[in-house]
Amino acid sequence: MNCLTHFCKTTHGIRRLGSASIDLAYVACGRFEAFYEYDLHPWDVAAGILLVREAGGCVSDFSGNEKNLTGDEIVAANRLVFPEFLENVSKFMQD
Repeated sequence: MNCLTHFCKTTHGIRRLGSASIDLAYVACGRFEAFYEYDLHPWDVAAGILLVREAGGCVSDFSGNEKNLTGDEIVAANRLVFPEFLENVSKFMQD
């Protein structure tokens, strides 16, 4: 809840469509700047990870690891906001 509260206070808005694959596709096409989630499955994120990376975005787990992404933890964003977004997600999800 701390992470969500932080982004509610520091962004222009939060949208959640209920589907990780759609949210990742929206990051890839630029409709969303960033996405994070946890407790997903590989089939929820595999195609979206490819879309984001092919579009020039970044994807990792909450620790910044870009390999072996299974959906347990995922952060995706465009290259401009990824470092700051990852830092905030990591900080608040550790609490």
